[in-house]
Amino acid sequence: MEESWATSGAGPGREAGLDLGVDLHLETAGEATHSGVRKGLTDALREAVRGGRLPPGTRLPSSRSLAVDLGIARNTVADAYGDLVAEGWLTARQGSGTRVAERAVSRPAEPAPRRRAAGGPTYDLKPGTPDLASFPRAAWLKAARKAMTAAPNDALGYGDPRGRIELRTALADYLARARGVHADPDRIVVCAGFAQGLALLAGVLRARGLREMAVESYGLDVHWNLVQRAGLRTRPLPFDELGTSTGELSTVSGTASGAPKAVLLTPAHQFPMGVPLHPDRRAAAVDWARRGNGLILEDDYDGEFRYDRQPVGALQGLDPDRVVYLGTASKSLAPGLRLGWMVLPAPIAAEVVEAKGGAEWACGALDQLTLAEFITSGAYDRHVRGARLRYRRRRDQLIAALAERAPEVRATGIAAGLHAVLELPPGTERTVVQAASWQRLGVQGLASFRHPAAPHLPERDALVVGYGTPPDHAWAGALEALCRVLP
Repeated sequence: MEESWATSGAGPGREAGLDLGVDLHLETAGEATHSGVRKGLTDALREAVRGGRLPPGTRLPSSRSLAVDLGIARNTVADAYGDLVAEGWLTARQGSGTRVAERAVSRPAEPAPRRRAAGGPTYDLKPGTPDLASFPRAAWLKAARKAMTAAPNDALGYGDPRGRIELRTALADYLARARGVHADPDRIVVCAGFAQGLALLAGVLRARGLREMAVESYGLDVHWNLVQRAGLRTRPLPFDELGTSTGELSTVSGTASGAPKAVLLTPAHQFPMGVPLHPDRRAAAVDWARRGNGLILEDDYDGEFRYDRQPVGALQGLDPDRVVYLGTASKSLAPGLRLGWMVLPAPIAAEVVEAKGGAEWACGALDQLTLAEFITSGAYDRHVRGARLRYRRRRDQLIAALAERAPEVRATGIAAGLHAVLELPPGTERTVVQAASWQRLGVQGLASFRHPAAPHLPERDALVVGYGTPPDHAWAGALEALCRVLP
């Protein structure tokens, strides 16, 4: 038996905040059993959300009202709502009713094959972004109000290219306490995220005569491209289970006449492989810099998020005169803030400040003052502690799900950070990534993080899975979708 039901929202199902101007048609094949009707309703609602007919934030009718409209049992509607809440399409909160979850929906211009995504992924497990839904809006607003009230008039002017002194002072204290960084506020430069900091440094080093920068064999092509755009070649270093082979730095050249040498590293938590740089190799890198007029650019992108042992201190603490420390609020708070910082050695600090002063700054003074207040009030520490517990819980759930559903897949690099590397059977990486795209699951294979000129590396198939990205209400659905595509 086939049935088609429609509701326009004109009857008892219409509630405050609901607009079902587009008829909702449900078609079920076979017997009109509870399970069949429930599946039909679930599928129709899911497609209405996915296609944009029910936009984010839309409040759905109560289960009683929709059941009356459709002429079906109330528990059938309640069960369908429950299924979609579990999948992350809907949210249900006491006193707020059932609403469409805040998610991006695609509106395809024309029908697309069922197995292909018509827009962005339903679940995004690509690494590099925290859970944006957990941004501490109330605490940030409180800090912004206090900062704005106390802000001097000159905060609204162009100001110091290094950034507001309030933020630089707060960062110096926080970085010394949390990451073991030797930071003088006068040698901290606030920048619009890591990318601007790296671009400024690469430009200054190029002007000094540098022609080549050593990088890690695994990393982000956007960073390598920034270095190359400044006129520098990138030279990848070998990599093994101890991390990047810093012993190979002796072969990296500057130019004749004593030009500097430079290397870009992620020593606390190599991205994306997730291993900390071995202590012997940390020492070797610093020794190389001391002996050969070298400079280490330390990307400490997620240093706050370590779960199973004490945090690995910043490499900068070993030699503040040879290491540039770069950090951001992109993982701890949100990348949209565009707030990062460099702690610079004295010999290069003035040149970087001059370069930044002549460029577009793109760092709002009011956001800087807000972050300074957020740090000094203790709100930043409280937020990081809460986020660390939440991300650790997700990591543990990921490991448990793999053990149950995909025992042949091994997770590595899980002692810290917001992502894990899932080792796959040989020859399966591309197939799994393609299957994930058909399921509207955003994942990335390890191959996309390998430098095109990297020295010989062992063949390995893997996924780099960002478990910090999905909002809480979508995490269970994302984990289920991931397990479905794994071998």
